[in-house]
Amino acid sequence: MTASAPSVAPVAAARSRRRSIPGTGGPAATVFLVPFFALFAVTMVAPVGYAIGMSLFAERRNGLGFGGSEVEFVGLGNYTTVLSDASFLEGFGRLAVYCLLYVPTLLVVALLLALLLDATVTVARRAFQLLLFLPHAVPGVIAALIWAYLYTPGISPIVNVLASGGIEISFLSVQMVLPSMVNIAVWEWAGYNVIILFTALQTVPREVLEAARVDGAGEIRTAFSIKTPLIAPALGVALLFTVIGSLQLFTEPKILSSATTAVTNTWVPNMWAYDAAFNRNNLPEAATASIILAVLAGALSWAVTRFTSRERTR
Repeated sequence: MTASAPSVAPVAAARSRRRSIPGTGGPAATVFLVPFFALFAVTMVAPVGYAIGMSLFAERRNGLGFGGSEVEFVGLGNYTTVLSDASFLEGFGRLAVYCLLYVPTLLVVALLLALLLDATVTVARRAFQLLLFLPHAVPGVIAALIWAYLYTPGISPIVNVLASGGIEISFLSVQMVLPSMVNIAVWEWAGYNVIILFTALQTVPREVLEAARVDGAGEIRTAFSIKTPLIAPALGVALLFTVIGSLQLFTEPKILSSATTAVTNTWVPNMWAYDAAFNRNNLPEAATASIILAVLAGALSWAVTRFTSRERTR
């Protein structure tokens, strides 16, 4: 009994020191957390709650539209109307194709660039980091405008060079406008994901890599058989962010819609909601479309999180 007393004293002293450190719990933690939760409630929870409430009502006009209007409770009527709208459902179809093209392309490109960046010498690494991340620093609207200029026949140097070589490509045609949007998004977001994956690569134990090289593994084998599995959690995070970002597609098609007739005002769900709110002045249906998209984003986020967690536990 007396032999265990010395081992208890350091533990008690450590607990005492931890309690004496300001900001480790109690009132200090509350002081720091309350502003965050208050801001979160005002900027996130309240707007979502307001949109849900708005989606349960509809504005009905009296007579021929000259007698004013009244708001009445319709329950899930707006959801039935929106989900039965052909243009809204077609927008989801285009969004699904966009995700199937964009998500794997971005992750593969980001992974390859991160592995290449991890293998470069220290002098060139910082320059590559800056060059890869620079497109992400360009605002999305500006990036879409730049690429709209590069896609437009007659003024685009890329189109003119290809045409001079006998290659005729209409980047804004019905068949090519979706891959053109994928190219814009990959150009803009690849650097962001490269930084995430490259940071994860820096945490790979060097002794593991040295052991692989001793066993005869080359650089390519080490990259894909050793490094890639060890950064699976970072790949899961990149996948989650990419899926959520894909569902928010709006800027690229909205900008390109002014340069081509292949993109309509209801081309994707976000554009459908924008058109309902600002062109048709139907705020309840716009709120309904936004809630449907938010529910889909939450469901896909949950599925991606479960999938990546299951893969890590194997």
